[in-house]
Amino acid sequence: MLIVLDNAESILDLQGTSAQEIYAVVEELSHFSNICLCITSRISTIPPDCTTLNIPTLSMEAACDTFSHIYTHAEQCDLVNKILEQLDFHPLSITLLATVAQHSGWDTNRLAREWERQRTGMLHVRHSGSLAATIELSLASPMFQELGPDARALLGIIAFLPQGVNEDNLDWLFPTIPDRTSVFDKFCILSLTYRSNGVITMLAPLRDHFYPQDPMTSPLLHTTKDSYLSRLSVDVYPDKPGYEEARWITSEDVNVEHLLNVFTSIDTGSSDIWDTCAHFMEHLYWHKPRPVTLGPKVEGLSDDHPSKPECMFHLSQLYDSIGNFLGCKKLLIHALKLWRERGNDRQVAQTLECLSDANRELDLYEEGMEQAKEGLGIYEQLGDAVGQAECLIALAVALWGGSHLDAAEETLSRAINLLPEEGSQFLVCRCQHVLGLICYSRGEAGKAVHHFEAALGVASSFGGHHQVLLIRICLARLSLEHGKLDDAQIHIGQAKPLVANSYQLAQGMHLQARVFHKQLRLQEAKSEALRAADIFEKLGIVRDLEWCNELLQDIREELNDLVISGESGLNGRPLETPLPPAHIYFPLSSGNRTTASMVASISSDAFHRTFKLHPSTLMPFTATTILSPDAPLLPRIVPYMSSYPSSLAYVL
Repeated sequence: MLIVLDNAESILDLQGTSAQEIYAVVEELSHFSNICLCITSRISTIPPDCTTLNIPTLSMEAACDTFSHIYTHAEQCDLVNKILEQLDFHPLSITLLATVAQHSGWDTNRLAREWERQRTGMLHVRHSGSLAATIELSLASPMFQELGPDARALLGIIAFLPQGVNEDNLDWLFPTIPDRTSVFDKFCILSLTYRSNGVITMLAPLRDHFYPQDPMTSPLLHTTKDSYLSRLSVDVYPDKPGYEEARWITSEDVNVEHLLNVFTSIDTGSSDIWDTCAHFMEHLYWHKPRPVTLGPKVEGLSDDHPSKPECMFHLSQLYDSIGNFLGCKKLLIHALKLWRERGNDRQVAQTLECLSDANRELDLYEEGMEQAKEGLGIYEQLGDAVGQAECLIALAVALWGGSHLDAAEETLSRAINLLPEEGSQFLVCRCQHVLGLICYSRGEAGKAVHHFEAALGVASSFGGHHQVLLIRICLARLSLEHGKLDDAQIHIGQAKPLVANSYQLAQGMHLQARVFHKQLRLQEAKSEALRAADIFEKLGIVRDLEWCNELLQDIREELNDLVISGESGLNGRPLETPLPPAHIYFPLSSGNRTTASMVASISSDAFHRTFKLHPSTLMPFTATTILSPDAPLLPRIVPYMSSYPSSLAYVL
């Protein structure tokens, strides 16, 4: 016998009338071997002997099929697919939407306009109710009513926060809500919310229903806002207390940005909310550097707004971290003007130091030197030794960029002498990093590695993930330049988990392409370089894009020119146009007679371009045995060459 209890939440709610008796009857039915009991319910309190099947939302294909089965006025298109995606593929919402559109005779353009105007408010049909009515059934249940007067407002907060609510943060987000953990558990039981990777969130249709219509009139939302503002109020700097604790922003950044966007639109004149914007961007710079949507609002503030120069400064640092050096410089110049007008010498000096770094990134070394020197002079007048050290480091970097290596090292020595013994780990890390760059430029690889590894140790001690990433990139480049491809690959692999934005991702791709290039894995090198170039182009980073294009040109020439017996290329891929041959000879040696003596045919130009990448392998020729020219292929030679570099000799 099959018994179906549909929409059983009304009888299975343990807080309802006669709930215990009804639940006991249902539980007893589940014990009979000749009865198959099927229960559908929005709540999960079902008898323990029943197997629970969580019904997921629809796939894109199933959602499209459901929609098009009802809505027949037009073919499926991207506009409709986008709406279905915004509904989180919720079956009831899709059915209601299709029914409304079909009954109204809308084409897809009209449907899209109505969706933008009404959102889930349009999900109502006369004969079968609405999404709102279905949601209200859950809110009318005894279990929900028992949660108290703040329950609906809490659902509004979950709807308001795009990332949902992190369960680890319930205590500081909702300090006024008693037994908050239990309340959120009940929301999940009622299927009003769901858990995903430690975050409590809700489907888009429910989000639209519960979203606060007027954020200013929601006391609980203001309490949540104040909780965020309080945690953002601390200054973030590696050598200051609370630096590691500020890493909470990495899991809450989207929520905070949305909250600030809403409240800066409502209360544009508030200095508190704009000061928080500055702190938010400071948190992001140190722990999750990425673009922000607040940029146009910051630049649109009037120059007399008390928070504008501070906001512009921190926005400029985010621009710097994502490779937008021109945008960074523009903001710093404007902020510098405002700080000068307000007579804030300390902020003027700090802005000059950052301007020096921005100009160095733009290869404007002389300009960067002058700004670092001016900032240094101001800090000397203020008697700020740490500020002087910061400007001296900026000056040393500009000198290094301009190839004044001795002057850079002397300047860095002055900076180190100014640093206090305690509380200056970040600046010590920077000094070691710059010393590594100076030694790198001098060709002193051993010393460069020593300083980079020292910087790496200091950065790791204070949780400086961004600094570790930069140093790993330097070590990878150094290893690459000296033919230590395995070491370069290790550093790239250790840098990848630290990537925080598209600019850093593209830098890693470009570096990986260079490693593949030197390994003669040309197709893989081309693929990585193309992906990096695409990102650099979208970001408008001209210098890095030019480097990528130069690498791509080399790769394309080698793919076009390199011919082995007119048939096969690197990675087993066909080559294009055969070119005049040259001969490569390998000497016989004991233990590898079957592979050591090979002859390959490639163009002499391609030979030089290919093997000049490994100058250490070009050793004196001793003896050869020439095999048939059509026997070997380069894919056989390359592994041999890397295993027996001292055996390689060539004749052109």
